[in-house]
Amino acid sequence: MKKLPTYLDHASTTPVDKRVLEAMQPYFSEMYGNASSKHVYGTQAKSAVDLSRNHVAQLIGAEPKEVYFTSGATESINWAIKGYIEENPENGKHIITVKTEHKAVLQTCEYLESRGIEVTYLNVDQNGLISLDELKESIKDSTSMICVMHVNNEIGVIQDITAIGQIAKENNICFFCDATQAAGKVPIDVVHNQIDLLCLSGHKMNGPKGIGVLYIGSGIKLTPLHHGGGQEKGMRGGTYNTPLIVGIGEASRIAYEEFDQRVDQMLKRREKWETYFEEQGFGTVQFKDTSRTPHILSVQVNTDAEDFLMVNAMNFAASTGSACNAALMEVSHVLKAIGNESGNLIRVSI
Repeated sequence: MKKLPTYLDHASTTPVDKRVLEAMQPYFSEMYGNASSKHVYGTQAKSAVDLSRNHVAQLIGAEPKEVYFTSGATESINWAIKGYIEENPENGKHIITVKTEHKAVLQTCEYLESRGIEVTYLNVDQNGLISLDELKESIKDSTSMICVMHVNNEIGVIQDITAIGQIAKENNICFFCDATQAAGKVPIDVVHNQIDLLCLSGHKMNGPKGIGVLYIGSGIKLTPLHHGGGQEKGMRGGTYNTPLIVGIGEASRIAYEEFDQRVDQMLKRREKWETYFEEQGFGTVQFKDTSRTPHILSVQVNTDAEDFLMVNAMNFAASTGSACNAALMEVSHVLKAIGNESGNLIRVSI
């Protein structure tokens, strides 16, 4: 069998942990009951769903009743932002977000702009961080939501979520945080950080694809995403996908229980790869003096990023920091926002 290159694109997706796969397997063919059924097969599945909800809640510092299962972070993002704005019109029609957010947030906000919602897009500095003063100055009487991601998916920098949560709380504004790249790599505490809504995805932390979570803090009201069936307290109707729910639960348990060990391993591997890229003369590691996640490093290469990855495709599989538009090859919105118009930045994620 042909040897594959080293996989360095874990920010895109991760392999399923063998323990996660083992935990999921019985719910495909042995304990296959519908978790909404009242007989023994159903109660088996329901118990597994409840246990997974507990594991996810523990990972983010929430109560199990505040955890809702979705098909992934994109669904959670759409539900959080649209659902809150629709359900709480009395709170105002103004959203504050950031120019470097994931496209799922930006395009949801663009859609809401077409429906009469005003959106302010905060700038970032050359390290991808917002100005807390600009955030405060952007708040209006009509501001309903603040949407800021925890860890940037392209460059790995960490926003000051604690300070942002405090600002939102002081102004009685709903705070939504996309924690997709943070879960399992950076500590998350929705209570301490005063987060009202938070999303994460299973396949970014060694769980399966097709399953995600939306944390909805107590007292936060959203319009139901799906009507019918009554699942998830009537907020998201549809048959429970028990195997995948078990998968994200087990991935969350492992991430919580092995957090320190895993972060230590990631930091050591990151240092190894930083040394490799710089000693080989491939380029310069960016954001070293900025708070950043342990699993992502950005390298400004000395040639075109796409050409660099193609030349080295037999050695390692990474991505451009941009996930460029395939047809136009445009520099990504994140790189534009930090003033890196060259686009020669690659994302190595371990």
